[in-house]
Amino acid sequence: MRLCVLALAIPFLFASPIVAQEPKAKTVEEIAEQLKPSICVITSRGREAKRENLGTGFVVSADGLIATNAHVIGEGRPISVEFADGRKFDATAIHAHDTKRDMAIIKIDAKDLKPIPLGDSDALKDGQGVLALGNPKGLKHSVVSGVVSGKREIEGRKMIQIAIPVEPGNSGGPLVDLFGRVQGIITLKSLVTDNLGFAGSVNELKPLLKKPNTVPMAAWVTIGALDPEDWKVELGSQWTQRAGRLRVEGAGNGFGGRSYCVYQRETPKVPFEVTVTVKLEDERGAAGLIFRHDGERHYGFYPTGGKLRFTRFDGPDVYSWKILHDAASVSYKPEEWNTLRVRVEKTKTLCYLNDQLVLESDDVAGEGTSVGLAKFRDTKAEFKNFRVGASLASTPEDSKEILKLLGDFKTGDPQKTLGQLAAKKSSTDVIRERAKELERQAAELKFLASRVQERRVYDELMAVLKQPEEKTDLIHAALLLAKLDNEDVDVKSYRDEVDRMAGKIKALLPKDADDSAKLKTLNKFFFDVRGYHGSRGDYYTRSNSYLNEVMDDREGLPITLCVIYMELARRIDVPVAGIGLPGHFVARHMPAKGEGKFIDVYERGEFMTEEEAKKKVGGIDISDEFLKPVTKKLIVSRMLHNLLRVAQNDQDVDGGLRYLNGILMLDPEAGQSRMMRAGMYLSKGMKKEAIADVDYLIEHPPGDVDPRRLNQIRRQLDE
Repeated sequence: MRLCVLALAIPFLFASPIVAQEPKAKTVEEIAEQLKPSICVITSRGREAKRENLGTGFVVSADGLIATNAHVIGEGRPISVEFADGRKFDATAIHAHDTKRDMAIIKIDAKDLKPIPLGDSDALKDGQGVLALGNPKGLKHSVVSGVVSGKREIEGRKMIQIAIPVEPGNSGGPLVDLFGRVQGIITLKSLVTDNLGFAGSVNELKPLLKKPNTVPMAAWVTIGALDPEDWKVELGSQWTQRAGRLRVEGAGNGFGGRSYCVYQRETPKVPFEVTVTVKLEDERGAAGLIFRHDGERHYGFYPTGGKLRFTRFDGPDVYSWKILHDAASVSYKPEEWNTLRVRVEKTKTLCYLNDQLVLESDDVAGEGTSVGLAKFRDTKAEFKNFRVGASLASTPEDSKEILKLLGDFKTGDPQKTLGQLAAKKSSTDVIRERAKELERQAAELKFLASRVQERRVYDELMAVLKQPEEKTDLIHAALLLAKLDNEDVDVKSYRDEVDRMAGKIKALLPKDADDSAKLKTLNKFFFDVRGYHGSRGDYYTRSNSYLNEVMDDREGLPITLCVIYMELARRIDVPVAGIGLPGHFVARHMPAKGEGKFIDVYERGEFMTEEEAKKKVGGIDISDEFLKPVTKKLIVSRMLHNLLRVAQNDQDVDGGLRYLNGILMLDPEAGQSRMMRAGMYLSKGMKKEAIADVDYLIEHPPGDVDPRRLNQIRRQLDE
């Protein structure tokens, strides 16, 4: 038997080795013909069903996955796909997207598509022949050939420079080699020359295919949308909201490109006030407040062309429009934020700009009671701090008190004539030195303003965290961290949004639902209905740690997604706690009886056993201590550490100090953090503050800092 086996093996031992055959290069015509069925036109539409963007996509999976650029699909827009044979599909989901790398994969309800094989972009050679397929300037299914000019890294992205003309519509199309394999995704056109473009490397697309962050289309189209309980858009335009601000762009359907965004909450009885802070992208635009609104009839107060305009609209056309006031104001700040305030009284209207009265009118036609925002023409504008109330004026006494606290900053007006100054040879040097001094003072005042804001936020945060653990509102605490960097965050509106989400989940629950049924419903709502998902691209961007932006974009880190998930669970009476694994954060169901499952919110609510949870940390042997629930105070501290990491990467010393101040407020004994803060103080020339931190460490020796090193540093600071 052994001889027989050996005899059978001998031919194989001495046979010629089998060499893998390299694929044969094809002609441009062959590749174009072969790939044409796999290329599609992608159109994203605005919320008024108007065409907005046109780009290219290509099939990467037979069951309906199409790759393209993230900028082609836009944000929160319906998406359509059309193939060369005329078949059309609406996208059913955003299968994966990475805005930093400008890549996206959309899902359509189709089968038996022809995917294009993916190559290895790392193996590309300079001078290698390539083809770009796409729809430049709407010319569908165009083909152009060229060569690889080089491989570059641009803003952290691996890019392929190509000697090929790239035009609008090419974006998202495949860059293929002469074997018909995708090597990149067409992304950028050079601003220097026509025959130069860039493509993202296909190797950066592969992780999205392997580990998607799927958002159902029903949820995708609501990202950035205004809350219908707060706002109703009339006459078109694209009104969106993000990070506490409303944005508008695109001409409306009313005359002069007019569009309204009407506030849906109840307006107080007359007299009342309405205010908003607005900034125009272009001073030729027009955007501001409307009031006494009733259908087509209303008044408007807004900046336009550097002037302040007060108008009355009695109907839908230009003949029903009357300008009551149109004049410049010294209080207007071009290209900056300006605060508009209108006081509506029974017999008159008072309009203020930056707290200065600019006009008073007794024109009070109409019985409308609604208020809101308006824009005209092709204006792009941003709004923040919209409020309605009985009285919204700032108190002059407050300003006087604040200025008194700041001290009497003299500006040193010389009261000299230009001729007298010109007669002094050193006058220009003296004036410039004075300007430098004022700039230094301005920088100090800006820094002081940020520290005052920081103190205000941390005082409120400590008040929140002093509540009993079971009553502490983690949403409130996490939103305050976002307010450290963005004073405009409306904490209440986002807290109300979480309460509304919880109410919607409760409405979906079956009668007498147990914890298991509640968690199932929560998962369905959180991931499928609302579209929350883990960030796969720029993981450590600050947006992923600002809870308001996580709620706006439905995208975040494990810890920020867990914060929202846990608080929704608490509001529907399901006990869920946070678990701080090393390098990963998960939740855990804490039932009254039995062992609860771990929940990986970052992975769409995946339920895990204890052993599976341990595997999440990459094979590190961890103690059971890491599997215990952490306090909400520790969750806030961990979020601050994430923000600190971003500040370090960005070399943002001021931001780093803000976050370290919070970390040390929560844990004064954090030795390494205090040492880091002392170093940051020194870098800003704040020696007194640095010494105070080192002295604290000497008096309260931490276990993670060498006392001898501390004493050495202290002696050096005295030199």
